[in-house]
Amino acid sequence: MDAIETKNLSKTYRAQYGRRPPPSLVGLDLIVAENEVFGFLGRNGAGKTTTIKLLCGLIRPTRGDARIFGEDSKRKESRRLIGYLPENPYFYEYLTPRETLDFYGKLHGLSAAAREAEWKKLSELLDLKSIADQRVRGFSKGMRQRLGFAVALVGDPKLLVLDEPMSGLDPLGRRAIRELILRMRDEKKTIFFSSHVLGDVEQICDRVGILVKGKLTRHGRIEELLTEKITKVEIIASGLNGAAIGEVKNLGTSMRVSEAGHHFIMPDLPTANLAVRTIHKHDGQLVDFAAVKESLEDYFMRAQEAQS
Repeated sequence: MDAIETKNLSKTYRAQYGRRPPPSLVGLDLIVAENEVFGFLGRNGAGKTTTIKLLCGLIRPTRGDARIFGEDSKRKESRRLIGYLPENPYFYEYLTPRETLDFYGKLHGLSAAAREAEWKKLSELLDLKSIADQRVRGFSKGMRQRLGFAVALVGDPKLLVLDEPMSGLDPLGRRAIRELILRMRDEKKTIFFSSHVLGDVEQICDRVGILVKGKLTRHGRIEELLTEKITKVEIIASGLNGAAIGEVKNLGTSMRVSEAGHHFIMPDLPTANLAVRTIHKHDGQLVDFAAVKESLEDYFMRAQEAQS
């Protein structure tokens, strides 16, 4: 059974000040398989958060429907299957992490023994023990994100829906969230998340979908979406005289200097090969030759430009 299935899912918010806004989501047809990591991409205002709220039953669609493991997302039964992390998780500021997880455990109907077991498991998983009895009001963004992830995992949901889980985190915090997502996949959970951090998405997602102005324009496995086209070639050379530097520089698009030598960016492979021959002609040494293929960020920008 698929973890998420949407058919013609659409949302237009009510008119404000007499003006009806454009649709936030238009005819979304999407399937997310069980036990996969799906990245949901798009610019601000593209409809990502609206989609997530529809999946979690927080708002009602204008038309169409969404199902969570076969359950209609408008029914409360579907919400028992979801762990949700909003972009800016809100907590009762005077509670501690231990009290916060106990509170959410009660909402899930867990017994006192089960709540204690949840705390032991999640505090270890999210590294919360050292801050167990500190008030949430003094927490940093990273600490709040860890606590929010722990709250999303209370009750052992089958599906994790995460809205910008890496937003505002430093590199160490992003790495911790990436590793946690992959660990959850290894534990047979399905993860659906939106993100602006495309480098992280490319590392951990099985499939991605791209929203542009409320419409799903591209979706599929990353290796299927990205072309094998070489977008540029970086060459590093040393031992070049002034004439050689000028000749090679004129072939490329940019140049910089480092301890390793002169770095030249060439627009394509034939030009790069010509640059190498020029380097050798002037008795220079080729230090490195690296062909750069299309990244997810490149693909994302192409998708935006195609719909503009």
